[in-house]
Amino acid sequence: MRALVTGSEGGIGRALAARLEKEGFEVERLDLVTGFDVADPAAWERVGPVDLACLNAGVLTGSGDLGELTDEQYRRAVAVNVDGVVFGTRRLARVMPPGSAVVVTASLAGLTAIPDDAIYGLTKHAVVGFVRSVAPSLAARGIRIQALCPGWADTGLMTDEFKNSLAERGFRLLRPEDVAEGMWAAYRSDGTGEAWIVQPGREPLRYEFKGVPGPR
Repeated sequence: MRALVTGSEGGIGRALAARLEKEGFEVERLDLVTGFDVADPAAWERVGPVDLACLNAGVLTGSGDLGELTDEQYRRAVAVNVDGVVFGTRRLARVMPPGSAVVVTASLAGLTAIPDDAIYGLTKHAVVGFVRSVAPSLAARGIRIQALCPGWADTGLMTDEFKNSLAERGFRLLRPEDVAEGMWAAYRSDGTGEAWIVQPGREPLRYEFKGVPGPR
């Protein structure tokens, strides 16, 4: 069995790869620091078929004040967090065999408000919506897709100042290994287009979208 992990050199990426290797997968690790840019569609054209793809690369803007947000911060967040998922899923739809799966690292920020980084929240809402919306067309190709929605995890994305701020507000941080267990639960599910929540002290949980009221 073959798998790939993007953002593989970050804390969560390393934990995902290690979990997959524990399950017997041969893992291809893709990361910007090793020369793979998820936001570059040409880079994706070199990616071959795998049985499981973890589209995990993501960035924060580092700005909680929209008025101070730079164009570069905004563009980079959208490029990595959204374009990287869309370009990756498009390529994988073309090459993955029936019975394969894609797990996209979204965030709880894709299910609720995140005043600390509104643009990060925007991108993760986009990812969750994309996963739910693209699932039927991928299912027609025999491919499942899931969204992984962890809370804040203790990784290199966070500054010490942000960690301290979260601690002061009572937030408990996940370990990257907790997120990897959530990935495995999402992968093992028979469903598709689901969102799996990972929170400290809880087993991974499938989120129940209540839907919108229908017409009268």
